[in-house]
Amino acid sequence: MQVEWTPYEHQIMGLGALHVCGVDEAGRGPLAGPVYAAAVILPADVQIEGLNDSKKLTEKKREALFPIICETAVSYSIAFADEKEIDAYNILQATYLAMRRAVEGLDVPADYALIDGNRMPPLSIAGETIVKGDAVCQSIAAASVLAKVSRDRFMLEMDKKYPQYAFAKHKGYGTKDHYAALRAFGPSPIHRLTFLKKMH
Repeated sequence: MQVEWTPYEHQIMGLGALHVCGVDEAGRGPLAGPVYAAAVILPADVQIEGLNDSKKLTEKKREALFPIICETAVSYSIAFADEKEIDAYNILQATYLAMRRAVEGLDVPADYALIDGNRMPPLSIAGETIVKGDAVCQSIAAASVLAKVSRDRFMLEMDKKYPQYAFAKHKGYGTKDHYAALRAFGPSPIHRLTFLKKMH
């Protein structure tokens, strides 16, 4: 069933914006790895079939949508803030940093940003937040898929490098098995040390 997207992008373009980008992040909660963000500018009249909030899609469906979004977009950009930046600045500031990098990385500059959530990162362009934006705004949903797939792919690579933590299974989230591996092996170079302070 095709999602009925609220035409946020059209409304903003009606007020004079030329390129409106949707922005979302992935990986705020895990104990390891970067937080990723993506910014996507979609053509005004496009509807990407099967697109939804990345959390409502299977991994297989997200992977299938990834190249379609990239080919359809006027411009897209994927960025991250790594675990050292998360430890240095805190997760909220690191998320803002990843979002800013994504927006600034667009090869077609956006002049307005639609951000998933209720907190506006400091950007060099105007914008607004939309709570549950990845479920109602198509360009935010597209950004959520690009960010999530990119982060998952990174964690699969890290699984090969640090197989003892089983990153392929939990993608760095704090599962029972992940905590057991941390107790057995201690943190890896990609763990967020500030997230491990509550460990017993």
